[in-house]
Amino acid sequence: MTERQIIICRDAPDLSRRAAEQFVAMARQTLGAHGRFTVALSGGSTPKGLYALLAAAEFASRIDWARVHLFWGDERCVPPDHPESNYRMVQEALLSKIEIPSANVHRMTGEDEPARAAARYEGELRQLLPLRSGVPSFDLILLGLGEDGHTASLFPGSAALTERARWVAHTWVEKLDSHRLTLTIPVINNAAQVSFLVSGAGKAAIVKEILTDSASRYPAAQIRPAHGRLCWIISEDAYRP
Repeated sequence: MTERQIIICRDAPDLSRRAAEQFVAMARQTLGAHGRFTVALSGGSTPKGLYALLAAAEFASRIDWARVHLFWGDERCVPPDHPESNYRMVQEALLSKIEIPSANVHRMTGEDEPARAAARYEGELRQLLPLRSGVPSFDLILLGLGEDGHTASLFPGSAALTERARWVAHTWVEKLDSHRLTLTIPVINNAAQVSFLVSGAGKAAIVKEILTDSASRYPAAQIRPAHGRLCWIISEDAYRP
């Protein structure tokens, strides 16, 4: 059974601080044990607060960024300088403010043809990550939650939700009229830890269902790490016990 932790925060700034403290603690512990810390980052406004805090001296100085490898859990199929690019958001909030080797930053190439970009990223995972049960294993995957219950770019009704062979999928999101790249559920559920960062009253009903109903059909409810921990870091407005 998945080990689950729920952390309730006062508001979004408190959520960012709690997530930053968790990130630093995991980085230090994992670097001490294995010499490298691999993280898949999330897009979205809530994780952006975490990245801004990690870039601040209080937190950045406590992490050996030379041994941290950053990946992305999903990406829009746009160039890296596009306003909607998850990479661009992280670049502006975090990467441009810390000393991390460029070789340690592994972005999804959203500007490429989607199928080719997905295959390329899957190859990168195979080359850089340890495999557990034949599937790449991250130390930490950060996820957000949409008001339709999606996480990463795993949307309700998407074929990517049922993908079990590939590690990275390309998907068309009809309601957003856009192509996306995303890690698939087998990879996410193979992480040592998955942490959801969730804020906003509009998500409270979805959070409650996912946390209390084992039969929930929301995509985020399928995230149950097989060998790792699942942590929900939630602001009070998004939590309805």
